[in-house]
Amino acid sequence: MSDLRLRMIGALAVLMALSQLHRVEVALAALVVLLVGVAALRPGRDLWHRLLHVEGFVLILVLLLPLTVPGRPVAHVAGLPITAEGLVRAGLIACKVTSAALVLLAAFGRVEPIRLGAALHALGVPEALVRIFVLALRYLGLIRDEAGRLVDAMRLRGFRPGLNRHSWTSYGNLIGMLLLRALARAGRIEEAMRLRGFSGRFPHAALAPAVLRDKMALAALIAAALLLTLADRL
Repeated sequence: MSDLRLRMIGALAVLMALSQLHRVEVALAALVVLLVGVAALRPGRDLWHRLLHVEGFVLILVLLLPLTVPGRPVAHVAGLPITAEGLVRAGLIACKVTSAALVLLAAFGRVEPIRLGAALHALGVPEALVRIFVLALRYLGLIRDEAGRLVDAMRLRGFRPGLNRHSWTSYGNLIGMLLLRALARAGRIEEAMRLRGFSGRFPHAALAPAVLRDKMALAALIAAALLLTLADRL
């Protein structure tokens, strides 16, 4: 789907359907279908690498929920019961989060921030929110690179992380320095934008009308989202 406006609407419909799933078998089936569909597109290693970051958070949920959700115990770990209800809840959340991440990464993983901003503006999103969104996406990468340079400088000075007071103090100084540099960069960017005549609005060119193929793809996505919701309710 080449039209970003319709792609956003379709992705939102799928995400809404995924968020309302209550049956783990339906969520698992949706995840399998998404994995097959995304793999068929041959997205490259960067998508799977980004997905691994999401799976780290999912892994924590899978490990903790079976120990914290009350229900019928099926096993014990260090005296703590692992409940069947916790396992089901963990599986459901893992499938839903992974599916949602796949949808977002496949739909918008390689789209430039300015194009996303133009599509949001065309959909009627307030200009202030569009500006915050575009600038956040644009400069998060720069702040991440700055953090990487600061960490490299610490290592060159002999820093070795550990569970001690010196390490936590060093990390606190790192965060403080990163915030100060980000603030200074934000000030320079604001001055540069004003010197270039920025008046609080980005110049968005009018987007071309959606073609029939994109409209049909959107209809198919909405239909798939509705079928997913109906399958979960049956």
